[in-house]
Amino acid sequence: MKKLFSHCASSSPLRIVLLAASVALTACGGGGGDDNGSDQPVTNNAPVKPGGTALAPAGASAPSGASAAQPASPPETASTPSAASTPAAVTPASETGTSGNNDTPPPAPVADNIVPINIFSDYTKFRVVNMPYVTVTFCVPGKQGASQCATVDHMLLDTGSVGVRVIASALDESFAGKLPMQTGASNDSTGKAPIVQCALFASGFAWGSMRAADVTIGKKTASGIPIHLIGDSTFAEWTPQDCLSRGPGLNTVKDLGANGIVGIGHMAQDYPEAASRALAPNYYYCPTPWSCTAASVPLDKQTANPVTAFATDNNGTIIRLPALPSMGQLSVTGELVFGIGTRDNNALPAKATFLAVTDRGMFTTSYKGRTMSSYLDSGSNALFLPDGTIPVTPDDAHWFAPSTTQSMSATLFSNTGNANSTIAFSIANSLNLFALGYAAHDNLGGYSSQQFLWGLPFFYGRNVYTALSGMKAGAQTGPYVAF
Repeated sequence: MKKLFSHCASSSPLRIVLLAASVALTACGGGGGDDNGSDQPVTNNAPVKPGGTALAPAGASAPSGASAAQPASPPETASTPSAASTPAAVTPASETGTSGNNDTPPPAPVADNIVPINIFSDYTKFRVVNMPYVTVTFCVPGKQGASQCATVDHMLLDTGSVGVRVIASALDESFAGKLPMQTGASNDSTGKAPIVQCALFASGFAWGSMRAADVTIGKKTASGIPIHLIGDSTFAEWTPQDCLSRGPGLNTVKDLGANGIVGIGHMAQDYPEAASRALAPNYYYCPTPWSCTAASVPLDKQTANPVTAFATDNNGTIIRLPALPSMGQLSVTGELVFGIGTRDNNALPAKATFLAVTDRGMFTTSYKGRTMSSYLDSGSNALFLPDGTIPVTPDDAHWFAPSTTQSMSATLFSNTGNANSTIAFSIANSLNLFALGYAAHDNLGGYSSQQFLWGLPFFYGRNVYTALSGMKAGAQTGPYVAF
């Protein structure tokens, strides 16, 4: 389950992810969710940095105004990597007048299966903590002209959910209207009613229509896949009561803490169970914008994992983030790598720790004599664990705030066999961390009553592999996580 917590005295739900069991926090907001009851991605809002704003990494541009979308014409089937991932050209010494041997080779070009991950705070709009962002280009299926495409940054990268979800206002309503509406729910006798989804979070829900789009991340394109258009104005005026009852709506960029979510969890579709029966709240078919019925939706109409739709490097992903100093870092640039064991740059290390997980990424963690369900979730911005001995902030967020940094450990257990790994971690005072105004911290934690969520702090200083269900990745078949 995903959770979203705020360190602010008064907060609005904030956070995003969708379909996997995991938890996420926000520094000024709260939200989280899951598919059909499991948890989903979440975002974090951090307090404003004293004395100025955080610097965005090279090549990362913060969205301005109400729309973060920028029309783009991606080259062929892909968009050009951002400056953050493209090495600068090297001029030989002989051309600069510098003495010495002209034998320094130019830097290798960025591989077509690698895209940059940016973790930074845009204090004007997002003000978030531990939120890994990637940039995505959306095109009308089969179209690549400038008016047929839009590029959206600040898309939360989430291993704890499945599918691409984008806020309609971030995509721009005029462009969003060009994306074909998905129809054909199994229990829709006409086969023509639009399909709409209620994606659940621990702190609320996201409501919007299902559309089709070509989705490009870096140089990889998933052609014509179903995506979730959150906050679609066509259906914004009426939401089913069983969806509304799940909490506040997370249908705006402000409430979500991101322009959308890129869910790269273990499954190809977000709710396989919905293909055989109607599950409410989940999918609906809506003959009119004010009349919706719980729907059974074929797999090819459900929100899709973009990785499984790539032509190559489609068996999993790797998130690579650098280690952090104890007080955190203003901003971080890492890498998202597509494919596991498909080429030299995504090979598994000889001594990797492998944990078999469920299709939704679940394994178990043992902490202080208690064993509980657990997930690795890049969409959760903290380590969430059930420990009532650690002081928390005096608000609804329950961020951990010990007087001194606590050094701890927990053991992760595979779902099969006896594989396990003991992980050391630390929990610092969240109020002290927030006061710094930094975007990245590996010792941020919050209280969870039942699960142990290994959020983004776990990912710093590691290569974390997420293998897709049923796909051969290296010598093993997914679903598994490795690090």
